[in-house]
Amino acid sequence: VSTQSTGVPMLQDQCKILVVGAGGLGCEIIKCLAMSGFRAVHVIDMDTIDLSNLNRQFLFTPEDIGKPKAEAAVRAVMKRVPGLQYVAHYNKIQDFDDDFYMQFHMVILGLDSVMARRWMNSTLLNLALRRESIIPFLDGGTEAFKGHCRVVVPLTTACIECNMDLYPPQRNFPLCTIANTPRLPEHCVEYAKIVLWPKEQPFGADVAVDGDNPDHITWLYKTAADRANSFSISGVTYRLTQGVTKRIIPAVASTNATIAAACVTECLKIATSSYRYLDNYLMFNNIDGVYTFAFKSERKENCLACSRASQKLTFAKSDPLQVMLDTIGSETGFNLRKPTLTTVVRGENRTLYMSNIPQMEEALRPNLTRSFGELELENEQEIVVTDPGVKMPVHFILTLT
Repeated sequence: VSTQSTGVPMLQDQCKILVVGAGGLGCEIIKCLAMSGFRAVHVIDMDTIDLSNLNRQFLFTPEDIGKPKAEAAVRAVMKRVPGLQYVAHYNKIQDFDDDFYMQFHMVILGLDSVMARRWMNSTLLNLALRRESIIPFLDGGTEAFKGHCRVVVPLTTACIECNMDLYPPQRNFPLCTIANTPRLPEHCVEYAKIVLWPKEQPFGADVAVDGDNPDHITWLYKTAADRANSFSISGVTYRLTQGVTKRIIPAVASTNATIAAACVTECLKIATSSYRYLDNYLMFNNIDGVYTFAFKSERKENCLACSRASQKLTFAKSDPLQVMLDTIGSETGFNLRKPTLTTVVRGENRTLYMSNIPQMEEALRPNLTRSFGELELENEQEIVVTDPGVKMPVHFILTLT
């Protein structure tokens, strides 16, 4: 069979893939891409290697501890597979502009964060909407013996934001994230609980954490708050500390291998047009036997990301602005945690609140206790919200009763 007819030259020399995440799932994805003939691959990861990674992230060795995951993974796979042109980026995904992402034919997400998934989803949709560049992406995810693989073709299939209800509120966090790159207040509480508590033994040797003991919770709260301050993370409270009690679910290497194989198989099908690709969601469960199920996830008519439709909210005119922040910031709402709210009042642009710049947040904080009426907002008022979690602005239309 001629290699020209199989698409192998295009696959090897022209098809450019971006892998986001070089952890347990990412290592498997990188390996599968290399063994499938993809020669041009870039890898992004902001994390460094911890001793706890070595039991399943097989591209790393004890000598790699403390080094960037992306760089170590690329170095290891290029040493084993000749002819690869892999490039590592020890960066956050937010460090790159649209031109960087435009160079890829496909993107594979091997992430452990819903917020990072949302940002990548928003970025690739933005390219489709504003630059008419359709970049398909595969999203893989695992938790213990469960996992999923999904195919997203921007503006054609359901995007990640369409199905945010499929992601339960995150309560279990990878140990490497907690130890090296905490991003959430929960990460700091878990670090205080599972790393610093046994190390410092604040209440004596062999004394376990008691969630009902106020002294224990107070120690964890103060310790977590100190760690949060050192990483400029806000939101650590006594109540949050008391609520973070579940154990971390361990990663399972076989689940990572299965989901990575599914993702790269779909990537191969799209790149070569050798067979119809998944439409569009695959579930995997290995808890009791092996169970898989594929179904078509439908687009959401008023999706925050891909529909570009204005979102409607209803409040009493006497409600304070804080009620709106609570609504759009909740996990069951829009999950916009660090919003900036702007609107137009009497023909002039007005910033109602800004959370990501400390000086502006302090100056505008009094607005949170003022009612919509006191802020001169009317029925059918449009408020534009920007948030680091989504790249495109979100438009809200207020119904004030």
